Amino acid sequence: MPFPAPLRRAVTATLLPAALMLAGCSGPAPAPGSALPLRQVQDLPLPGGATRLDYQSIDPAARRLYIAHMGDGTVDAVDLDKPAVDGTAQGTASVHGVMVAPDRHTLLAAAAGTNEIALIDTRTLRETGRVKSGDLPDGIAYDPNHGKAYVSNEHDHALTVIDLTTGKDRSPIEVGGGTGNVIYDPASGKVFVNGQDRGELLIIDPATDAVTDRLKVDGCNGPHGLFIDGAKQLAFIACEGNAKLLVLDLRSKEITARFDTGNTPDVLAFDQGLHRLYLAAEDGTVSVFDERDRALVPVASAKLYDHAHTVAVDQATHRVYFPLQDINGHAVLRIMEPAK
Repeated sequence: MPFPAPLRRAVTATLLPAALMLAGCSGPAPAPGSALPLRQVQDLPLPGGATRLDYQSIDPAARRLYIAHMGDGTVDAVDLDKPAVDGTAQGTASVHGVMVAPDRHTLLAAAAGTNEIALIDTRTLRETGRVKSGDLPDGIAYDPNHGKAYVSNEHDHALTVIDLTTGKDRSPIEVGGGTGNVIYDPASGKVFVNGQDRGELLIIDPATDAVTDRLKVDGCNGPHGLFIDGAKQLAFIACEGNAKLLVLDLRSKEITARFDTGNTPDVLAFDQGLHRLYLAAEDGTVSVFDERDRALVPVASAKLYDHAHTVAVDQATHRVYFPLQDINGHAVLRIMEPAK
């Protein structure tokens, strides 16, 4: 999830309120952030500078949130129950993706500045090793069943595979172009990755590391953000080039819905208990959908704050986390919860 290129910023999108969030519709500008079905709990100051933040990863058992502080080249660890920052991992240049492997006490961080994946001990927040990646490592998925991590490389043609038992890389998976986000789905036991250059969703069998299917994502310019609801067999895909959210039925392999979003939609997060999907865009717009009967229903769309492009959800409390790079000269973690 790199800083958007000028070409991406040149793409314009219509921002729609919930009542008009249907593909091809137009309407007035979105309501202010207060129109979102969320209540602000706290702005938690983050260490370092007022620089870009990126992906997040939650360790539910340890009650810890990890945040990539891309502009500082660090990863912040946040105690979710206090809440408070309880440590920072240093030395991850231009860090994009982060992913925790809780059973291995390991945090993986995509250091795009050096095209490496840093392996960090979550107990000490000290680095234990490095693995060479492809060009511009971005998203990271972790498969606990096979003890492997998969890294999407946005400017490359292959997926990096890491064996966490040995801490070494394995043979990369040829995908034929740059990739967006990558997800491990525990329901199917498969790995899914957006084929950003080809407009595809690729399915990978982690037992063999073979690409088993390529699904066309028609009408999606630059599929990047991704969430897989394995139980419902649905893929939610954010199209950063044309500001769309697509619903792909994994049974029929057809696109079943399209929604307009904020400009350059980026990260998706899903609340399993509330069946609610959050989508954060580079222009600060947050779009909220409810999942009903294998379909999405728009709830609200509004600008939260500048660069509010990354979101995470605590499944235990339903709290929602938005790292914001510059509020009065400081980076903060905005903590919100569903409004009653």
